[in-house]
Amino acid sequence: MDTQTKVGRIDAPAAGGVRLLHPLRLQEGPTGEGSGRGPYIGVAVDCETTGLDWKAGRIIELALRRVRYDRDGTITDIDRAYEWREDPGEPLTEEVSRLTGLTDQDLAGEEIDTDAAVRLLRSASFVVAHNSAFDRRWIEARLPEAAGLRWCCSMAQVDWRGRGFDGKALGYLLVQNGFYFCGHRAANDVDAMIEMLRHRDGRGRTALAEMIERGSAPSWVVRASGAHFDLKDALRARGYRWSADLKVWAKEVADDDLVPEQLWLAGNVYSADAKAKALCPELVRVTPRTRFL
Repeated sequence: MDTQTKVGRIDAPAAGGVRLLHPLRLQEGPTGEGSGRGPYIGVAVDCETTGLDWKAGRIIELALRRVRYDRDGTITDIDRAYEWREDPGEPLTEEVSRLTGLTDQDLAGEEIDTDAAVRLLRSASFVVAHNSAFDRRWIEARLPEAAGLRWCCSMAQVDWRGRGFDGKALGYLLVQNGFYFCGHRAANDVDAMIEMLRHRDGRGRTALAEMIERGSAPSWVVRASGAHFDLKDALRARGYRWSADLKVWAKEVADDDLVPEQLWLAGNVYSADAKAKALCPELVRVTPRTRFL
């Protein structure tokens, strides 16, 4: 049985502490799973960039691949892979070139097919990246006609530890699942993401089904506006992350967790002796169309 129809490699862990890894090669066409051709479409994306600041940098490589899936979250078909490079108009740094394996010569005169990329993105029910908080802003800045789509995140919206994995890094997840790929390239990351979304937990539920359930629910971004500097460690331990753009500690919580979070903030951040510069947190409603921005 080849890697197209086998989800995870049961022969990956072997006796004597040896782990056997297989190269990941996703083939176009039916996966052999599910019942027939799934009626729903998702698109996995990844981009390589000139830096971390989406306002100042440029995308140098964009990859995407569509999948079809059924009501149970089983991927039934995998589309062809699409990949474009783009000349950023300036030399790459040594760090970026070393990380991606791309050179100035590789990118010279290259350009993303904007019409094709937008058409493919808009054809799907959702877009997924393994770090959508990063990829979404870059992609929408480069492809504004693809803004406002529903986004999910295979890193943030799947409980990988609950599935028996040690972390969330895509390459590490793939290795623990019995596969490897060579190089930090956009197309490799897309294929790795698709493979990991096929993973089934002990109950047979796919990671894709889990991600869609969590990703389709609206939630709240809680911003601890005016929190005193001395509380940064407590906020970080609580799961808050610093937003460099907004200069505030923020955290996304589900509807059921909003009131407990407000109570914790009232007792720890906005109490009389907490020295806060605001009376209460800022609450922002988020949906799949506004998440990760």
